[in-house]
Amino acid sequence: MTRTFLVAAALLAGGVLAANAQDNSMSFFITSAGPGNGADLGGLEGADAHCASLAEAAGVSGKTWRAYLSTDGENARDRIGSGPWHNAKGDKIADDVAALHSDANAISKETGLDESGNTVNGRGDQPNRHDILTGSNPDGTAAAATCENWTASGEGSAIVGHHDRIGLRDDAPSKSWNSSHPSRGCSQEALQGTGGDGLFYCFAAN
Repeated sequence: MTRTFLVAAALLAGGVLAANAQDNSMSFFITSAGPGNGADLGGLEGADAHCASLAEAAGVSGKTWRAYLSTDGENARDRIGSGPWHNAKGDKIADDVAALHSDANAISKETGLDESGNTVNGRGDQPNRHDILTGSNPDGTAAAATCENWTASGEGSAIVGHHDRIGLRDDAPSKSWNSSHPSRGCSQEALQGTGGDGLFYCFAAN
């Protein structure tokens, strides 16, 4: 075995290890806080910017962040890239879009962490913050309720999911991470009144 071959093998192994390490870096999180104006997130552009700002503050750069939100003209599932996605602790959330929207996804209270790796309050905690804004159907396509495409903070409604997979009933919607029920309104107070806080999911699309 020649020295050249050994050097090449070592470089290749190092590259594979580096790639694997990079693959496990954070590419999914729940926002630790919303912009503060209820479901008025400044539209998709404002929501994406909020994701990027939180990720940057947490020390994660070089990624294109997309909010998992649907609108009249865009489906959440089409915004977030192809996967796989990992949380701040390296736990895999899903391999791809199909797995994310199936029983194979790993989103739970234990894995649905914020950008700093902290657990997000769920049902039974004070305050409950498990209502995550999505505006989506279970398959990630747009639902009717999106608080005017994420520009309203008063009347209206938005579909939310439960990141902790717990609700008032033992049924599929209550356990859905992305499509549990409509919010009571679009204001911060209305969102908090039904167990939310204006939080949403962020995915790295690259």
